[in-house]
Amino acid sequence: MRLGGGNDKDFIDRTGQSGGSFGLGGGGGNALGCLIPLIMSRFGIGGVVVLVIGYFILSSLGGLGGGGGVLPTGGAPESSSPGQSRLSPETSSFLQAVLSSTDTVWTDIFRRNGATYQEPQMVAYTSGTSSGCGAAQSAMGPFYCPTDGRIYLDPQFFNELSTRFQAPGDFAMAYVIAHEVGHHVQDLEGTLNRASSAQARASRTEGNAIQVGVELQADCYAGVWAARARAPDGKPAMEQGDFEEGMRAAEAIGDDTLQRQTQGAIVPESFTHGTSAQRMAALRTGYQSGDPAACKI
Repeated sequence: MRLGGGNDKDFIDRTGQSGGSFGLGGGGGNALGCLIPLIMSRFGIGGVVVLVIGYFILSSLGGLGGGGGVLPTGGAPESSSPGQSRLSPETSSFLQAVLSSTDTVWTDIFRRNGATYQEPQMVAYTSGTSSGCGAAQSAMGPFYCPTDGRIYLDPQFFNELSTRFQAPGDFAMAYVIAHEVGHHVQDLEGTLNRASSAQARASRTEGNAIQVGVELQADCYAGVWAARARAPDGKPAMEQGDFEEGMRAAEAIGDDTLQRQTQGAIVPESFTHGTSAQRMAALRTGYQSGDPAACKI
């Protein structure tokens, strides 16, 4: 991709913070509820059980109770001494360039529709940090927290994307970020709230199906961004081979593919992000159309 350098005001580098802070924003129970879907989507019910047990153990020890560890609902406080960044200049520049490019594209789309785009923040961290949705840990992968409007990611995930998932390349990485930005767009549109309300009235299987629709739309939105992204000279940012990198990433992180690799069996009713074929199709739809209207759930 030809995105140029990046210096985005909404980029927060916490990679130099030691250990991370694991307070739960907006009260422990609220944060636990926010974390459960994230853990479920990646590790299944076993991961949720571990999360809940760990939560109550730490609560009994006071680690997640009141005091400085508890975050206000508005988001995570920044450290007064963030420490030395662990990001390479190239990685830092790339992350900021992608974030800045998504800001430009979605600001234009919202403006054309008579709306104002509120730019999200991105928090890069190492191992763990705090978020408005509770403790953020590397094992959770990148995620969007609607409570504070921030995207959280440990850049080491990109190494896993390249090695474990066999999906290297700059657009593969950019696709992951743009997908989370897609969730921010959904948040602004009210889609996340509507989906959450629908899930509250649905069975687990029905709730999972609703979540699949949300995730596939975010994939589609990532494709819309890629189609509209521009290099500093105004030419398309996408280069030959870039789209194929994104498609390999979408294929690698489909629910069916991940379940086959991790548990040997595919359980469709437990899908929360969509099959490999669905994720690839959603990304393709957004890229080929360049129109968010094509991404309706």
